[in-house]
Amino acid sequence: MHLETFRQLVANNGYEALSCGLLSAFTGQIIKFILFTIQTKKVNFKIFTTTGGMPSTHSAGVMALSTIVGILEGYDSIVFAMSLGFSLIIMYDAAGLRRAAGKTAACLNKVMEEMYNHDLKAVGGKLKELLGHTPLEVFVGAVYGITFAYLYHLFILG
Repeated sequence: MHLETFRQLVANNGYEALSCGLLSAFTGQIIKFILFTIQTKKVNFKIFTTTGGMPSTHSAGVMALSTIVGILEGYDSIVFAMSLGFSLIIMYDAAGLRRAAGKTAACLNKVMEEMYNHDLKAVGGKLKELLGHTPLEVFVGAVYGITFAYLYHLFILG
């Protein structure tokens, strides 16, 4: 598919909004993979399918979607207000509830290790601890999503 054909397909419509949100989250996962690889000096492809870490790709995706809706429909539209409300709930959940669940899982893993003499397989394995995000990870993801949406829209119209 040629670039001009792609622009005609997605410019100023629901496809632009959908593709913007999805591509923002996808590229955020790539950034997360690169940062993890640099920090740990290990390649771990599971990063592409895990939650948690820098930046929050949930935040990036929903804020890119909200921003592109604002660009296309207007920042005073009901659709933008609904999209932004949805985004704020997702980001609150990422930094609040899912983070608390991850901390609880870490605590339970420690207790279970002591109770079962470090044999977590006896109780079904270790619980997943990296579920949520720090407020900084959510903020960086949101800023990335907003920036991505503006640049994506400029690219589509370019």
